Parts: sequence; structure tokens; C-alpha cells
Amino acid sequence: MEERGPARGRRLARSTAIFSLATGLSRILGLIREIVAAYYFGAAGKVNAFTVAFQVPNLVRSLVADAALSSAFVPVFSELLEKGERKRAWRVASTLFWLMLLGLGALTALFIVLAPLVIAPFGDPGGDKELAIGLSRVLFPIVALLGVSGVIVGILNSYEHFTVPALTPVFWNLAIIAGLVLGVPHADTMSAKLYVYAISIVIGTVIQVLLPVPWLRGLDGRLQVVLDWRDPAVRRVFVLMVPVTIGLGLINFNLVVDSIFASRLIDPELAPTAIDKAFRIYMLPQGMFSVAVATVLFPSLSRLAARGDLDGFRHIVGLGLRQIAFLLVPASVISAVLAEPIVRLLYQRGQFGPHQTHVVAGALAAFAAGLTFNGTMLMLNRAFFSLQSPWIPTAVALGNLALNAVLDAAFYRVGTWGIPLSTTFVNIAGTFALLELLRRRLGRIELAETGRAFVKIVLASLVVAVVSYGAWRGLDSGLGRSLGAQIVSLGVALLASVVAYGLACRTLGVRELRALLSLRRRGA
Repeated sequence: MEERGPARGRRLARSTAIFSLATGLSRILGLIREIVAAYYFGAAGKVNAFTVAFQVPNLVRSLVADAALSSAFVPVFSELLEKGERKRAWRVASTLFWLMLLGLGALTALFIVLAPLVIAPFGDPGGDKELAIGLSRVLFPIVALLGVSGVIVGILNSYEHFTVPALTPVFWNLAIIAGLVLGVPHADTMSAKLYVYAISIVIGTVIQVLLPVPWLRGLDGRLQVVLDWRDPAVRRVFVLMVPVTIGLGLINFNLVVDSIFASRLIDPELAPTAIDKAFRIYMLPQGMFSVAVATVLFPSLSRLAARGDLDGFRHIVGLGLRQIAFLLVPASVISAVLAEPIVRLLYQRGQFGPHQTHVVAGALAAFAAGLTFNGTMLMLNRAFFSLQSPWIPTAVALGNLALNAVLDAAFYRVGTWGIPLSTTFVNIAGTFALLELLRRRLGRIELAETGRAFVKIVLASLVVAVVSYGAWRGLDSGLGRSLGAQIVSLGVALLASVVAYGLACRTLGVRELRALLSLRRRGA
């Protein structure tokens, strides 16, 4: 029986803290990467061709590699380990490794040939369609690389090794930053500079794939050169992967639909990259917190589902939802009320001007309203994947895709920020749909306890909104807009909001705060 109550909460807090620190470091470096890119390229002009070119292989990756494969692989691999079939589990993992490498390698070659057809729906992004086609051809190999990475990361996560996989993006970002700093100044044209950016991403992806491989040696098996596709477990991974692929792919396909609307109907030389820049900031707390909680809990949920321990399963899902709300609701509030100073401090230099800051800040505020719901959808999706019922979130994702397109068509008229606003409404609708479907699947879930915690967290976050904006506004008026002054005014506002949130949560009796304080007292 899995541990329950306070012990489980402390273990979740400890594992999440470790994973969050590792992921947070990579996200911070990712933000530095975006700052460097914004300095060299801004958000207007040909960089929009790069934004579109990168989104296309990224969509294919989400369909057939990386998280899609790992989400289908972990439950099957964990179940084999739970049953004591370790040799077979590793044989299945080896088969999937080679099948993904060979299959995605062939798919990559096909997409390189068909790149003009793939880019066509976006019109003339950045005013240079040919540049977008060329950049996409350079970037497509990341699909095959991240396919094998999905197997490696899935193995490590099944053994509850989270830190090393979380650190690999650190080196991915470092490689790209180095490529930009060392290569871009020596390129003569904007197109050449963007090719430097694309090549740096491919090199960073190779590093990301190879880095965790040595940690496989300390486990109780190893990857072999084997293709045992007749094993029912291999087939089951692919059977599970079909709806997972569709579900995760549809989520990412929404981003492509957003870019099509932004490029064709708003501003092809600003809107796609402005939305992308806002999305990068929006994903920082998402990656540090909700991805951490969902990833840490996924193997435990898979084991509980395999044992048929639905009481334990319900408790872990509720615990995860409450922890995500505790971390993301205040982050959502801060991202909304301080959107403009955050964007100004991070991006406004070099080729990135004040008008671009205003557009990106509007997009960030619209994204921020749906931040918590995006995190809860991730947690609920993992719950269904653990139950090996992936068609349920797939159906929800399909509904979200249709809703997103309808809302994009309605909201693009208000400007660039209308596209992220539609994403927020989609996240809210998807969360409520998944909660109701999970309740029907399990009979009951801890909705009452989670609802009470959510109300308290929202009340505490309202305090955060007042304190953070008031602190920033006062300091900004007095200190001005120099780089140092911006760092001080925004930094003090963020620190004040953390203190205010902690005090408000303690006053309201938010249990998730007690779990973190318990972790600190134990010296974890």
C-alpha cells in the first residue's frame, strides 16, 4: 500500500522540490536563451519565419516522440517492473528504442522533402516563406532525436530518477546560447543568423539525448540491439500511444492553429513571435511546478492503477491538483498584473522595442489567466494515462481543438492578445470536462477538499495581486526605468508577493503551505 496523508505530502513536496529546482534551472536558462534571441532578432521581421519553422517539427515531435512516447511507455514499463518481469521490461524498452530511431528517421527524411507543403498553410511568415522552409528542414532532425529520448527518459522516470532528465535541458539551452553568442555576430545577414540559431538547436538536442545515457548503467538492466516487435507489451505501448499521441498532439496543434491565425489574419511580421515570446514566459512557472508535480506522481499513479488501489489513486490525484493550484494560482496573478514590467525587463533591448513589449505583455496577461487550468489538465491527463484510459483525454483534446479554432476566429479581431485569450478559455473548459470524466471513471474524487483549498488559495492570491502591483508601482515611479532600477522594482515586488502569499496562506490555513514548511524543517 502506498503511503498516505502527511507522509505522502512530505514525499511529494521533497520530490517536487528537487525536480522543480532542476527544471527551474533549465527554464531560467531557457528564458536567458529567449532574452539573447530577442536581443539579436527582436519580435518583428524575419524572426517570424523562424518561429513558424520551429513550430512545425515541434508539432511532429509532440505527435510521435518525446512526451507522447514516454506517457504511453511508462505505465507499461512500470507494470512489467511491478510484476517482477525486469528482463522482459528492458527487452521491450530496447525494441522501442530502435523502432523509434528507425521509424522517426524515415519520417524526418519525408518531412524534409515535403517542407514546402508543410509551410504553405502559414502564408508568408516574416515576409520570407523560403527562409521558413529552409529553417524547417534544418530543424526536422530533432524529431528522431527526441523519439529515442522519450524511451531513455521514460526508463529513468519509471525508476523514480527525475533529476538527470530534468537537467538535460540545461545543457540544451547552454548549447543554444553559446551558438547564438559565438555564431550570430559573425553572420552577415539576418537569414544567416537565423540559420545559426537553427543549427544550434539541433546540436543542443544531440547533447540532450546523449547526456542521461550513462545513468542507465546503474539500473538493473540495459538497452540492447533487439527488435522484438511481436512482444504484446510492445504492441500495447503503440496501442496506448495512439490516443496519447492524438491527445498531446492536438494540444500542440492548437499552437499551430494559433500561429496560422496570427500570421494570416493579424500581423505576419509580429504576431506569431509576439505570442511565442509571451508563451515562453508563461511556460516558466508551468515547467517548474505543474510539470514537476505531474512527472513526480506519474510512476506512483501507474503503480496504484496496476494494483487496483483506487483509494490511493484518488488521494494522489487530489494531492497533485491541490499542489498545482498552490503553486500556479499566485504565479498566474503575478504574470497578469506585472506582465508589462516583466516583458520590459526580459526582452526590451537590442532589436526589441517598446511597441513589441506592449504587444507581448498583452499576450502574456491573456495567457496567465489560464495558467492554473493548463497545469491541472496536465495532471488529469496523466491520471487517465496511468489508468490506461487514454482515449478519454484524447476526446477532450479533440473538443478543445475545435473550441480553440472557433474562439481564435472570434477573438483575433481584438488583436494579438485575443489568440492567447482563446487558449485560456480552452484550458478552463478542458479542466472541467476532465474532472467530470475522472469522477465518473473513479466513482468519486476529492473534489470537496480540493475546492476548499482552491478557494483559500485564490483569496491568498488576491493579496498577492495588490501587494505585488503596489510595490512595483511605487518603486517604478521613484526609481525610473534603467536596467538596475527595473531589477530592483520588479525584484522587490516579487519578494513582497512571496512573503504576502506565505502569510495569507498561513492565516487561511492552507495545508499545502504546511507541507512545504514541514519539508524545510526536516532539512530536505
